[in-house]
Amino acid sequence: MCTLEKQGNIFFLTLTGDGGDEHRLNPTLISSIRSALSQAKSQSTPGTVLVTVAQGKFFSNGFDLVWARSASGGCPSKAVDLLRHMVNLFKDVVADLLSLPMPTIAAVTGHAAAAGLLLAMSHDYVLMRRDRGVLYMSEIDIGMTLPEYFTALMRSKVAKPESRRDLLLRGMRVKAEEAVAKGLIDSAHDNGEKAVEAAVRLGEELTKRKWDGEIYAEIRKSLYPEICGVLGLTSKSVVKARL
Repeated sequence: MCTLEKQGNIFFLTLTGDGGDEHRLNPTLISSIRSALSQAKSQSTPGTVLVTVAQGKFFSNGFDLVWARSASGGCPSKAVDLLRHMVNLFKDVVADLLSLPMPTIAAVTGHAAAAGLLLAMSHDYVLMRRDRGVLYMSEIDIGMTLPEYFTALMRSKVAKPESRRDLLLRGMRVKAEEAVAKGLIDSAHDNGEKAVEAAVRLGEELTKRKWDGEIYAEIRKSLYPEICGVLGLTSKSVVKARL
């Protein structure tokens, strides 16, 4: 489902190809991601950084609707309940990332759709390959309203109203260069390998600053008060400077 490996001061969280390369967010994968983030948090030291990557064609193709239908035994109402269960579970992943005591970087090496796009945008930095892959919020097309924390994160992370409109109300499939122009991602790179290399370079640059993780997390939370309020994350005043 996912692995966590530390190289120097960089944690690599990798969505693996177990069970297919779409990395659809079902309870098992969500639990695996949360476990990896908890491990990274427990091992964090000043200067550590998290880089998230994915194997295969997709970064993540959103919630596992196939699992919900299968686990429901063919009962539509139960499938909807299971989808809502995944929505509630994934909320904790977003909270984990926004409170993680280190800088976070997503290297989007394939398609990122719906909750998969939310996963990427929950990181501090988003880098993407330009040769393949799109960003896509599918809810308007498949007939689903958005959870409150989805829209709160979009309002917090995407400054341009027209970009939010195009993504959420037009269901646009946005490639990397356009995503940079719309303010959805930080940079576009020739291919997946180049995107990961750029993420590592950025991570190495950030590790040199040796920032205190608790201070970093508190400043991040204060930067996004709306989404943190929806997630139930509170910020506090911390002073560790020598006065």
